[in-house]
Amino acid sequence: MSIYVAHRLFAAHDRALAAALAERLAAKVGTERVFLPFCDTDEEDLIAEVKGRRLFELDRDRLGRLEAMVALLHGPSLDDGVCMEIGYAAASGIPVLLLTTDFQTYSLTEDGVRLDFPDPLIQAVANRVLRVPRLGPPPSSHQQGQTHYAAFVSRNLSQVDAALDTAVEAVLSLPTRAVRSTTHSEDSLVYVEGTPSAAWGHDYLARPCLDAGHAVVLPGRFTAADPITAALDDLTAACGASRLLADVSGPETPPGTALLIGAALASGVQIAAFHPKPTYTHASGREPNWRNLMIQYAVHAHLKNRESVQAWLAM
Repeated sequence: MSIYVAHRLFAAHDRALAAALAERLAAKVGTERVFLPFCDTDEEDLIAEVKGRRLFELDRDRLGRLEAMVALLHGPSLDDGVCMEIGYAAASGIPVLLLTTDFQTYSLTEDGVRLDFPDPLIQAVANRVLRVPRLGPPPSSHQQGQTHYAAFVSRNLSQVDAALDTAVEAVLSLPTRAVRSTTHSEDSLVYVEGTPSAAWGHDYLARPCLDAGHAVVLPGRFTAADPITAALDDLTAACGASRLLADVSGPETPPGTALLIGAALASGVQIAAFHPKPTYTHASGREPNWRNLMIQYAVHAHLKNRESVQAWLAM
């Protein structure tokens, strides 16, 4: 079994958590069958002409020959690179396990269906979601001089240990990789994914597509009574379209949008990212990136205004 550990990797505590999971998995299946981004791509010391692109290529190569994925997801702001990787895996028939210690659930309306993640698409593609939301039990006794903060640390670490142990056993019981085939619709079909981070909504991008004679599909999961079923319909539509036009505006790409970009890439769909006001990230030895590098290099075009949208549609 080849297992990909998808995780947010920009802070030490995130990398340490993922490494702890990878270590436990490796003890079961061997280190050669576990892939841990950043660690196994030697990101800190990697030297390449275009480092961000090379990192993307290394990660995508491993995504293409997996048997399972376990993704660490925490809180309402989900890492867009991880969500892209989840989408790629799901569209490739790779079983996906999602692990979270988030104690919140989410809904699209005040009285709506309770979801494990803010976007129903994340939950919809998972073979299994593991929630370990509660702190570990209080220590049975306090060491002399120990503060209540130390006891709180112990309860959090106990929660993490329980989550990781549960995840290891669950990954090993995932189904085998499924064979998926995607049938693309007529060449003129464009799936348009807007962003909640911008006021212009879907119409701003849908209108140029319609004006250029393209058929348009819009997401249905945010307004459906059954958001999980609608999310799977959105996934099928995006992977079956000839083009995906995705607004990636916001602090980071919205999680469902990032997932669709990964799924579309795995399905051979032409992808354009609309991002009129990018902010750039910088890391040692790496070129400036206008979005998470898994998003930036997954898309085939970066569009900044209506005119560039029209030009892409005419290609």
